[in-house]
This record gives sequence, structure tokens and C-alpha cells, in this order.
Amino acid sequence: MGGCLVYPWPPDVKGTPMTSNNEIVGFIGLGIMGLPMATNVLKGGYPVVAWNRTASKIDLVTDAGAERGESPADVAERATVIVTCVRASEDVEAVILGQPGVPGIIESVQPGSVVIDMSTISPAVTKELAGRLAEKDVAFIDAPISGGEQGAISGTLSIMCGGPAEALDRVRPILETMGKRITHCGESGAGQTVKLCNQIAVVLNNLAMAEALVFCQRSGVDPAVMLEAIAFGAAGSWQITNLGPKIVDRDFAPGFKVGLQQKDLRLALDAADRLDLPLAGTSLVHQLFRAVEHRDGPDTGTQALVRALEALADVEVRSERKPELS
Repeated sequence: MGGCLVYPWPPDVKGTPMTSNNEIVGFIGLGIMGLPMATNVLKGGYPVVAWNRTASKIDLVTDAGAERGESPADVAERATVIVTCVRASEDVEAVILGQPGVPGIIESVQPGSVVIDMSTISPAVTKELAGRLAEKDVAFIDAPISGGEQGAISGTLSIMCGGPAEALDRVRPILETMGKRITHCGESGAGQTVKLCNQIAVVLNNLAMAEALVFCQRSGVDPAVMLEAIAFGAAGSWQITNLGPKIVDRDFAPGFKVGLQQKDLRLALDAADRLDLPLAGTSLVHQLFRAVEHRDGPDTGTQALVRALEALADVEVRSERKPELS
């Protein structure tokens, strides 16, 4: 296969006209986040060539009008902008550099293309991959995301970008199909660094909420009332508004999984270690999540952090009604 293939407007995606540019988007990684993100790229009017390690998931996006890729290398050969959204540093390395039996992006990517990695991975690995792709005259944007599954579905993700500004300007319209806030954070790796800052703040807010709930329950006050009272003041946070009601309802289904949160915290702590920087609060939450992961498994929702504190205090947070936080 040589050169770019021009695909027609996807017949099953309605409501948005075809874009006026000629970008063809390759999308690699169709998990909880990647699938709705790829679908939103289609809805934005871009032809999409998709590949996923679990082949059955490709059907879910080809049904919406995407073309099927046979490998990361095949996707790269057929696209001008390639998006990766996979789990961890080693997975990004595998799809870009290849692995036995699965040729990677770097083997057939066209000079002048842009690779956008929307995974959360090591800033050091990001810089290494950017250098390898630069040797092929390919720009690399690290663009990790925040906003959870609902943000991916609604196209309202926050996207933190590192890499050359001119490459980001080129792909910004594609990113705008997936996200509401797109921030250029600096050079290669800066997007991943800012995402780790995001995760540090998220888990410490989660811990603060969990401690407040446990304290409230032990004190004999309805935790639903407490959430209503503090959600719109100085203590308010995304965690209180979105995760607090789930906790009092004993709903620990994942919006974001503990196992993925732990992966991100390991990245943050590793990066801090390279900087000779203590992260006392982050380290504590990492250990508390370890207890949750051992008891409830890696696929439970991150609001289950409260269960580690409940075990320490021998108390269970619950309420007979849902807090009114809207």
C-alpha cells in the first residue's frame, strides 16, 4: 500500500459536514476512552482508519463509518495524522516501534505526518519516542486527557499537549472534535508532566473527600447533607460533586479504574524520584489504593478509596437518599 487513500464521508455519521482539509486520521486504541473519541473524530467529518489489539472492537467503529486497519503500520501508511490511546508506556512503545508479529507506526509512517499520543505515559518515554519519530520527519504531540468516560463520549475532554506549536496548530481541529479545552503546555513531554500534575491533584482531592465522609459518618451526620452543604463552597471539587453521591449510594462501578489510577501514580512517583522530589500525599494515596486494589480488584472505581479509610475506622459511609448537587 502506498500513499494516502481518500475515504468518502462516513455514511452512518450524520449532522456535521465534511471538513475542508485533507487530513486522514488513524486511530489506534479503542478502549473505554478511545472508542467514543474515535467516534467523535468521525462525527467531526474526518475519515478514520482504526486498529485495536482486540480486533472485535474495531467493528464498533467501522459500523460508524471508519475503515479497518490491519496493524499500526498499516494505519500509519494510510493516514496523515495518527492518534494513539492505549494503556501504558510499554503499549505506546509497542504500537509506535512495533513488536514481534505486529509492525509499528514507525515502519511506514509518511514524512510530514503527525503522531498524537493521548495515553498517559512516562514523560521520559515520550521524549524518547519524539526523538525517534523526528528522525522520520514526523512530529509527535503528547496529548494526555482528563474528563473520564463521560467526557470522551460528550467530546468535552481537557487535553494537555506537549510538542511543537506548529504541529499542534495543524491538528487542533482534530483535537477539538474530542475536547473542549486544549492547552499547549510546552515542549515534548510537557503534556505528560501536566497530566501527572492533574492526577496528583485528583487523588488528593479524592482523599480529602473520603476523609470528610468518614468523619461525617462517625459524627452521626447524614453524609448526603454534608455533601450538599460543602459542594458549592471553598471545599467544592469535581470529586465531591461526581464521586461523593456514588459513595453514599455504595456505587463503586468505575468511571476511572483503580488499576489505571495506580499506573498513573507510579508514573508520577517515578518522575518525582528522578527529580529527587518528595510527594508525601501522593505516596500515601498510592498505598491506600494498594489496599483497595488488593481487596476489590483493579477494575473498581476510584471512589473506592474511601473503603481503605472505612476499614481503618471501622465505619461505612452511606445515606438513605441521594444528595442534591445540581
